[in-house]
Amino acid sequence: MSARPVALVTGASRGVGAAIARALAPTHDLLLGGRDAEALAELSARLPGARPWPVELTAVTEADVAAVERLDVLVHSAGRVTLGSIEQTPADVWRRTMEINLIAAAELTRLLLPALRAARGHVVLINSGAGLRANPNWASYAASKFALRAFADALRLEEPRLRVTTVYPGRIDTDMQREVREQEGAPYEADKYLAADSVARAVLTAVTASPDAHVTEITVRPT
Repeated sequence: MSARPVALVTGASRGVGAAIARALAPTHDLLLGGRDAEALAELSARLPGARPWPVELTAVTEADVAAVERLDVLVHSAGRVTLGSIEQTPADVWRRTMEINLIAAAELTRLLLPALRAARGHVVLINSGAGLRANPNWASYAASKFALRAFADALRLEEPRLRVTTVYPGRIDTDMQREVREQEGAPYEADKYLAADSVARAVLTAVTASPDAHVTEITVRPT
């Protein structure tokens, strides 16, 4: 890594995470986190100053982050969604959803706090409109995103030297959205959704804000 600021982006193998990595690449060296080692390697090869960080986010340990002594930006973009009514949603779906959408983000942040403090860094959490409003068949996902919002709010108060931004996008044109629409039994209409790059630009706005500005929340909706 060079003397440039360093950003770690989870969920970087595709979709919003990959778009955020591309947006940060001109100004930051990158650690690209996720499970798909091949996709991470392919993306890192296209972004100068990037390297893959293949890891199971629900099982990160101190050893996995031991080499990260200073971290300027941590972006939590990994996530999962399984739709279904409360009656149809068993405990293991709740557990898996909470593990990746909340607990993995909380634990990775905890492990990286020394590196973030050293840089007076910035934590960005990609939330969802479901983190502001719960709809039928979205209970487990919305609960995880409401909880992620609470985590961000508490982190902001506990770590006043850090900047903490929550981003609430609407539906995004990604593979994950295709999976959602299949679960909903509805057609995929890409032109009605946000581009992943549009969400990435919102993240870049928060990360590059002037030192006197702390962008705490951003809501982005399709036009």
